[in-house]
Amino acid sequence: MNDAFKALADPTRREILRLLRERSRSAGEIADHFHISKPSISHHLNLLKQAGLVLDERQGQSMIYSLHTTVVEDVIGWMFQILGKEGKAHDDEQ
Repeated sequence: MNDAFKALADPTRREILRLLRERSRSAGEIADHFHISKPSISHHLNLLKQAGLVLDERQGQSMIYSLHTTVVEDVIGWMFQILGKEGKAHDDEQ
């Protein structure tokens, strides 16, 4: 969980997660949304992958990244618990 919070501390990585929430994307598609180098995007993707927040899958010569929703849901659930809102979140679902 610590790696996930470290990964979430960076605004670029949070934006990558937002992009992946919409749909899976190649590293090149992700890089097209930023004004930083492709090696920097690759570094951010590696940190997100190490934290378990994204999954990658090779398709031909491309690496396709997707949001690892189970881990993201776990992190969000933990945040609700720490804020004392786990009961409220559960009540809202019903």
